[in-house]
Amino acid sequence: MKRFAKLYRDLDHTTSTKRKIAVMRQYFDAADAEDSAWALYLLSGRRIKRLVGAANLRQWMIESSKLPAWLVEEVYANVGDLAETAALLTDSIGRQDAFADRRLSEWMHHEILALRDQSLEEQRLQIMGWWGRLDYDMNYLVTKLLTGSFRVGVSQLLVARAVAEYAGLPSSVILHRMTGHWQPTKEFYQGLIDSEISQTHFSQPYPFCLASALDQGVTVKAISEQLGDIQDWNIEWKWDGIRAQVVRRQGECFIWTRGEELVTEHFPEVRDACAVLPDGTVLDGEILAWSEDTGVMEFTSLQRRINRKHVSPKMLREIPICFMAYDLIESGNKDIRETSTEERRALLEEACPPGHPLLKVSPLLPISSWENAASHREQSRERRVEGLMLKHRKAMYETGRRRGQWWKWKVTPFTVDAVMLYAQPGHGRRANLYTDYTFAVWRDDKLVPIAKAYSGLDSQEIHELDSWIRKNTTERFGPVRSVMPEQVFELAFEGLNRSTRHKSGVAVRFPRIARWRRDLNAKDANTLADLQAQVQQVLK
Repeated sequence: MKRFAKLYRDLDHTTSTKRKIAVMRQYFDAADAEDSAWALYLLSGRRIKRLVGAANLRQWMIESSKLPAWLVEEVYANVGDLAETAALLTDSIGRQDAFADRRLSEWMHHEILALRDQSLEEQRLQIMGWWGRLDYDMNYLVTKLLTGSFRVGVSQLLVARAVAEYAGLPSSVILHRMTGHWQPTKEFYQGLIDSEISQTHFSQPYPFCLASALDQGVTVKAISEQLGDIQDWNIEWKWDGIRAQVVRRQGECFIWTRGEELVTEHFPEVRDACAVLPDGTVLDGEILAWSEDTGVMEFTSLQRRINRKHVSPKMLREIPICFMAYDLIESGNKDIRETSTEERRALLEEACPPGHPLLKVSPLLPISSWENAASHREQSRERRVEGLMLKHRKAMYETGRRRGQWWKWKVTPFTVDAVMLYAQPGHGRRANLYTDYTFAVWRDDKLVPIAKAYSGLDSQEIHELDSWIRKNTTERFGPVRSVMPEQVFELAFEGLNRSTRHKSGVAVRFPRIARWRRDLNAKDANTLADLQAQVQQVLK
């Protein structure tokens, strides 16, 4: 466990990709298979369910530190991270002993996960006992595991590269074996790094190929210079749905999202429709809310189907869906990712029966010039799509985002001028800065929240705004600060959703900060009516 705590600290204290891979490689060199499996599980973004509520942990921190409650809350408000606060307040309580030398797998099975079967009082005594015996790094790590917020700035791809270096295998092989559902066991890890194993579990999907974004304001001339002859590119609509892979093997169908969530039972129509696919077929595409009369429906309709494992007949009627396939990555039980886009496209059209109501093939757009492509892009919103996808005809199906082969040319976003109401600290290296903000617009004479955003400001602006927030706080709610409603920001967003969380009744989709509007006063910000009218006007 101490070795893993050191790994976490080393990863958290560097931004160098090379250094991160090196320290993970060192860990896998030294750890046994069971510890390596747990490290892999945690580092690749998989989480155990939150075991203890944050309010209980805060109360126990007060008891452990023997400090006044107001002082502990003040520390938490300034630090902004519960695990870091616990580590700071309890570091000097006790002396680390042999208890900390137990292996990571022993800690997970016999200490952390054992909390599930304990009463609240038993949990209190156990956790306060840990804090009293462990040092800063260990307390920080243990509390992170308890809260379920284990993030350390490494992607699954980066972890796979480190394991691949250790195992002497291609990172694409390791990443494929890591995709989908698996448990952190000794057997899994040994199979992961075994060069003799050629088969994966028959339900397993592939790592997704991701597109790079073209700049919103890029000109047609610049695209032509960057991408060359348009005849070298397949161009399709960028569909607004749920990215997924449909896996048809051994007579069964499995549907996986890009987030590696198995959603087969959420979409029984697609599952049943897969019976027409040849065995040993894996499709990449988009789950869409789809009406045969009007085509793709609003994403808000599809949201009603998300997270509903048991779909009622009424919902099946009201929100019909289809799977829009745009790539084929396995054919006849053979991985064909290293073939060209042209070859995969031809096999895709053979695999999907023409005219099928639920399994559709994304049409290639008849575009003869980049000017023509720009014209099609302008039609995106009225067609309820997000823009265009550009795929080089000779490109392989890569793992992750490999710049240059797939591009997404999204429609120009909506914008709104909104007032910042609340701020809270970020995570990791930004845990001591206020970087997550809540924004509002006017409804009559009141500001009502519409969005939370945390990206779009540069480092200098973040530090400047952090200083302003600390000087202009009006109320505190744990780590969240209510601030004077004075700062206006232009937000870019993709659309509106209904929201029961926001008092406005709406939430903007994919919000990000476009710029800090220092030239505007709060009274100059947009109204809720402005926001709704802008979206409705474009979608008419």
